[in-house]
Amino acid sequence: MTKTKFFTNQDGNTLLEKLRGIFAHMPVQQFDALVGFFRASGCYRLRELLADVAEVRILVGINVDKALQKAHAQGLQLGNALRARQQAMDDLVVDIQEAEYTREAEDGIRWFVEGVASGRLQVRAHPSQRLHSKIYIFRPVPFNEHTAASVITGSSNLTEAGLKDNFEFNVELRDYDDVCYATKTFQDLWDESTELLPVDLKQTVATRTYLNDELTPYEIYLKCLIEYFGKSLDEEYGTVADLLPEKFYKLKYQLDAVTDGFRKLRQHHGFFLADVVGLGKTIVGTLIAKRFCQFVRSAVHTPRVLIIAPPALVVNWREATRDFALQRFGAYDILPNGSLHKLPHEAEDYDLIIVDEAHKFRNDTAGAYGQLQRLCKTPTRRKVYGTDALERKRVILISATPLNNRPEDIANLLYLFQDSKQSSLEGVDNLQHFFRQRTDEYEKLKKVSKADMRAGLQRLYTEIRVKVLEQVTVRRTRTDLLGNELYRQDLAQQGIVFPEVGKPIVQLYQLEPGLEALFDETVAALSKPESGTSQTGRLTYNRYRAIANLVGPKKEKYKYAERISNSLEHIMRTMLLKRMDSSFRAFRSSLRRFAAANDAMLKMFADGRIYIAPNLPVTDLVLNDRLDELEQLVLERAELDPSIEVCTPDDFDKDFLPGLQSDKALVWPLLERWEEYRHLDPKLDAFLEAMEPQFFAPDRNPGQKLVIFSEARDTTQYLAEKLAEHSSRRVLVIDSANRERLMPTVRANFDANVKDGERQHNYDILLATEVLAEGVNLHRASSIVNYDTPWNSTRLMQRIGRVNRIGSVAKRVYVYNFFPTAQVNSTIGLEAKAYLKLQAFHEALGEDSEVYSPDEETQSFGIFDKSPDEGQDERLKRLLWLREQFRRDPALLDRLRRLPLRARTGRAHPSLPALAGTTVCYLRTHRRDGFYRCTEPAAGAFPEAAPLLEELSFLEADKLLFATHDERPQPLPPHHHEHVRRAASYFGAAVAQAAAQPLVVQRVAPNERRALDFLADCVLLLMPDAPAAERVPFRAGQLAVASGRFQQLQRELNKLQANLKKVQLTNAERLAAVRRLLSKYPLPDPTEVAPAGAATTAEDGSATLPRIIISESLV
Repeated sequence: MTKTKFFTNQDGNTLLEKLRGIFAHMPVQQFDALVGFFRASGCYRLRELLADVAEVRILVGINVDKALQKAHAQGLQLGNALRARQQAMDDLVVDIQEAEYTREAEDGIRWFVEGVASGRLQVRAHPSQRLHSKIYIFRPVPFNEHTAASVITGSSNLTEAGLKDNFEFNVELRDYDDVCYATKTFQDLWDESTELLPVDLKQTVATRTYLNDELTPYEIYLKCLIEYFGKSLDEEYGTVADLLPEKFYKLKYQLDAVTDGFRKLRQHHGFFLADVVGLGKTIVGTLIAKRFCQFVRSAVHTPRVLIIAPPALVVNWREATRDFALQRFGAYDILPNGSLHKLPHEAEDYDLIIVDEAHKFRNDTAGAYGQLQRLCKTPTRRKVYGTDALERKRVILISATPLNNRPEDIANLLYLFQDSKQSSLEGVDNLQHFFRQRTDEYEKLKKVSKADMRAGLQRLYTEIRVKVLEQVTVRRTRTDLLGNELYRQDLAQQGIVFPEVGKPIVQLYQLEPGLEALFDETVAALSKPESGTSQTGRLTYNRYRAIANLVGPKKEKYKYAERISNSLEHIMRTMLLKRMDSSFRAFRSSLRRFAAANDAMLKMFADGRIYIAPNLPVTDLVLNDRLDELEQLVLERAELDPSIEVCTPDDFDKDFLPGLQSDKALVWPLLERWEEYRHLDPKLDAFLEAMEPQFFAPDRNPGQKLVIFSEARDTTQYLAEKLAEHSSRRVLVIDSANRERLMPTVRANFDANVKDGERQHNYDILLATEVLAEGVNLHRASSIVNYDTPWNSTRLMQRIGRVNRIGSVAKRVYVYNFFPTAQVNSTIGLEAKAYLKLQAFHEALGEDSEVYSPDEETQSFGIFDKSPDEGQDERLKRLLWLREQFRRDPALLDRLRRLPLRARTGRAHPSLPALAGTTVCYLRTHRRDGFYRCTEPAAGAFPEAAPLLEELSFLEADKLLFATHDERPQPLPPHHHEHVRRAASYFGAAVAQAAAQPLVVQRVAPNERRALDFLADCVLLLMPDAPAAERVPFRAGQLAVASGRFQQLQRELNKLQANLKKVQLTNAERLAAVRRLLSKYPLPDPTEVAPAGAATTAEDGSATLPRIIISESLV
């Protein structure tokens, strides 16, 4: 091979290797470099080579980058050396901050800084010429024609890419004349150049870059919180307060809730709005909607909001949106939650969706859930700034507490604004995987002892709350307010005091022995038998299990027969048990209706024709011998109502009829025995006895108003009758039938926010079903009677919340709960007996009441041992703590805000010494934040074992990073840089993969795999020359399934696939059927998706990594 003086960085013949050879074999004492641009971060490659060189001069051209070009144009070329130096310093700081995060790179930078400070290394820039050439001159001392010297010229800059990665074209010259000419030219340019870097460079680098080892763990912790909370740290009360009408209180904790919600909307596309004390969720939701509309409104776009609410709450939203003049900021529609098929505008027209009582949409198999999810996942008409991509909708889910649900229900609600496999949440990229594990654990807990179940649920729901819900929930509680000095002062200054709520007062009513025996026997009869035990003496509920007992072709019509029947059985059992707890009159009425329905089914069996028609009054028609009318109705509606089925006795399982007969033999004797006790009502007697001396005691009830809640309308009507007979108090009865009509009367008599001139004094007692448990102020009253048991603490808190509000007239709220007990002689015995009866109820209600989250658990029913606990928002607690630190020391906030990213420290953790060898990192990309813990392998592991990496939630990282101001920093341990780089590399790859939305996902469930394969087969069915546009729907469907965007899509695809196998169709017809199904969904556009594995690359060829916010290594 011909020898040449040229080299191109190919085949190992790089500029770096050439430099190593020169310095190894030539006594270089002077090194000059003329380069287009220079990076201090690349110095670690030169450090070992230049360690013994006495004089190093680097002359930088003016083609560094656009920013430096501007500096030179405005500074150097105009003779403004000061500005040029400042630009150079700024450029150097950026260079250091973006340098490769390795100890070698940092050592090289430190060497560079020390060299400049000592004068051994000089850096200048030429003021007037565009210097494109790159020249490197190597000279000994002395230098003459007899000494070896060298000059390299070509295209390589002193960067990582120029030294070894890029294809460059360079040549080395060793002739004395060539070296002399290069040296003279360099010297001439050097004499014309300007000194760029000041002598105090060392101090500048220490204060403006992350190369500062003096930061304490306390300062790192504060910097972490500052970066995490961002603008939320600033109290933007003025901006948000301007959105409030004059007549409303402007309270700081409420305004913080709005700011927090708006931040979560932008960051996570949605959030849960839970209990907000004193200011209703309706008002906070409206305020956030105004703030959002204010933000997205433009000259070419008027935002539109859709509010979905239960019919009973629609009037509240109409009033709130009117009072807050939402129409001035954007258009809006209010829709009852049962009318999703009647959207006033196209789905694309809505920018924000607000769903009140969102827990009603927690079942992902329901049609309404599918409608709502498709609506929420339909892009808006707005474009993402600077792109052609469409903005996602934002979603606010209003629910008393997301934790009052099973894990899978919580997940389904999250999936209304998150994709199940591409989450924006810290620490949980794949929500589907996370909740699958928790759902499995939840199911296992049903089979363990009560004590183990409680401990398991505590652990399970704490994990869900800390890792997931804390990130996407806005909640302000009494504990949050009273625990923060700023909030307390603000409330006091505005004269606002929340009433104290103590533990509920138990009102026991005693059952005489005969009635108690009947009570206990009835609970047992209504209860579901334990697995493997006899059904004898218990109801089968076969009247409501008809479709599950069908056999042969008739049953094939009902795909989910068993599940539907189980649900109906559970509903009936729960209803009967709750009616018995509510009032004996309500129970007798319900049991009589149950008996009649069972008799109707038996009569149809006897007649040989059984009608399954849930939408027709079958029971009434059968029992009134109106079979001809029933048959006519069936004939008229059968074609339009697919739920109608006409059967014969032979269409049912052989055990179905005996079950009906057994229920008849059990129910009617029970009903007759209950009729024998019609004259006894110990609960009513106890209620009337306590009315005046307790419920209306002036010291407890200064406003002389009382609110009574019952779930059963039969009970409220019964109580109204009895109060009319036995009390002179004026009673207003509210239920679903009259709520909307009488709401003005309710407000005038019970809402303390109503102006004095509009208040009325016509009623003393408000007797209501659950229709008033939410969405209304009743705080002229301060006493609540729960005539039926509040079966979970959420229900209890909702009821209490009607009177525990801003402007309450009393200093204390009294809550009374009624419970049955036996006739015994001691108070302790009374409570023990009551507890046992409640426990029997609790067991009888079945799994949906048996397994609660710890916040909702009903084992003690919150009646004997504690006050209602509102809990505390841990993130809010950190934010308020941080504000307090900076209120005391505002200079500290200013200094730490200016502290550069990548701040780090070594730490000897005072309370967690076992964590030595661990590094905690806070990282950030444009998509989301990430917290990681990297731990050295355990002692005895394989030498090549990699550090263990775990992504954390913010709260988990917060616990590790929390520090006090007296902790001193420690030297960074050897593992620090490797830990941080490993975390950054993993996080960057995870985010890039999520952004790429790969069509092939490694871990998919069987149903998803079948759906993906089915869509892949559809693509293969297309003609080879089919236009690319024809493939788009199928590719888009694959993207949606792979990312977990829609919960029902893969199910519908698999169902369609199974149906297509049963019929003879052409390929074109099959593809058309799939397209029709896919057209129901707002699918992602696959043409706008980056290919899997695509990575952004910097100018110097290195893949970009997440930004390192802070890191801390424990020693």
